[in-house]
Amino acid sequence: MTDRLFTETLRAAVGDDLLARLSSDVLFADLGAETVRPLLTFEALSDLLATRPLEPPRLRLHRRGAPVPPARYTEAAGSSRSARAVVRPDALYRELRDGASLVLDAVDRLHPPIGAATDDLMRLVRERAQVNLYLIWGDSHGFDTHWDDHDTFIVQVAGTKSWQVHGPGSRRHPMKVDSDHGHTPPEGTVWEGVLRPGQVLHVPRGWWHTVTGTGDVSMHLTFGFTRATGIDWARSLLDRLHDVELLRRDLPRFATPDERRKHHHELVRQLVDLAERHDLDAFLAERDARFPRRQSFALPWAVDDAEPAPGTVVEFVPILAPPLERTEDGGVALTVSGRRYRLPAVAEPLLTELAAERTLTVGALAERSGTPLPTAVQVLRALVRHHLVLLRPGPAAP
Repeated sequence: MTDRLFTETLRAAVGDDLLARLSSDVLFADLGAETVRPLLTFEALSDLLATRPLEPPRLRLHRRGAPVPPARYTEAAGSSRSARAVVRPDALYRELRDGASLVLDAVDRLHPPIGAATDDLMRLVRERAQVNLYLIWGDSHGFDTHWDDHDTFIVQVAGTKSWQVHGPGSRRHPMKVDSDHGHTPPEGTVWEGVLRPGQVLHVPRGWWHTVTGTGDVSMHLTFGFTRATGIDWARSLLDRLHDVELLRRDLPRFATPDERRKHHHELVRQLVDLAERHDLDAFLAERDARFPRRQSFALPWAVDDAEPAPGTVVEFVPILAPPLERTEDGGVALTVSGRRYRLPAVAEPLLTELAAERTLTVGALAERSGTPLPTAVQVLRALVRHHLVLLRPGPAAP
């Protein structure tokens, strides 16, 4: 259920027009505490703090709009040259009791259930996402009223948190560079409420909000993702400008005014021509082709070239399903994380089935794709070496 949190449960609660409303509206949904409980528990969080080398700024504390000095809750460990800050449990407890808010960045890279839910969110919105954890006790707050430079899904996993969303400020659709542009909050509130476990709130980029504790404990996850903008498309044209001979020429500084005007008009014409040829669809397809895959490993299969058994579990690595292209020699090609792979034609039905189902046993994959089992095994041995699939032992027989 965890890895279907956003595509099935959230979409069913909000409606099929979810994607069209993401950047322009506050969305609220109650998915139920049971739906989000597998994402993170206090026991799992305690294990992460105990076993992962977490230190500021990735793990940090804030109180009433200001960061808590790391020296108050960490100590140096190791030699002087390689010393790193280690969180002291007793000091962390003290700061949390005094109203500090704990922030842990990129928890999706630390905890597989959150990583699976994040991957599902990325497949839904087709943009990169990162998940941060926020934990606080009491009625304090970690941050003052603010806006974020990315869209966010807030998922309450434990306790309660009070939210006020004030709406967009004086500068619509702000970006990270707009922090110094006098962006001011609007008056009033467009949404207000207390989030409880299982409830989800979407706050668009640039919308001001105020978040405070309720006297209870609160643990929530913020799924933040940055959507492509016109500025991203324009930046994508810059590298292509090097292929235009006129753009590489020196500007005619010492020419006549009429010659400079002609040169300027020709520059504009070339820019417009390039922009027309590299349209939004081409840009988004190229962006998808560069979409990163998660760091993952498939030992021992990727090294010893062992044959997976019919019960071995196959997991498709690409987060976004890449389009398959027929090659001139009759094979198939796909691009993942900016790298192009060419494979024999027998791989196409296997890849098509994996892109749709994402996880199958070797036997089920061969049957669904109509591929003889020995052929499927040979293709999978190649795919795992190219880091396109992961292979894992299947469940043990009872």
